[in-house]
Amino acid sequence: MQFDDAVLECFLKGQKKLFPREVAGNKKEAEDFLEECMAVVVDSPKEVWEYFEEEGIDPDCADPQGILEADEVFAVGDGRYLIVEG
Repeated sequence: MQFDDAVLECFLKGQKKLFPREVAGNKKEAEDFLEECMAVVVDSPKEVWEYFEEEGIDPDCADPQGILEADEVFAVGDGRYLIVEG
């Protein structure tokens, strides 16, 4: 999967939400890391919910909007969401 600049910047800014220390210091490192852990970008909160269900991950919350607060979910800022399994 190709990750555009908005997605890479989002991850670089928010990576400490999911990891105790930075795992990437620049866009190239971020792209390599996201590709390695098979991160995905989805287009809506509904698709975030569907991703968690398809992967067999039991969401901690009961409503689709609440899932957006999961550590693995990063709001890109343009309506898309990056999902990174830590």
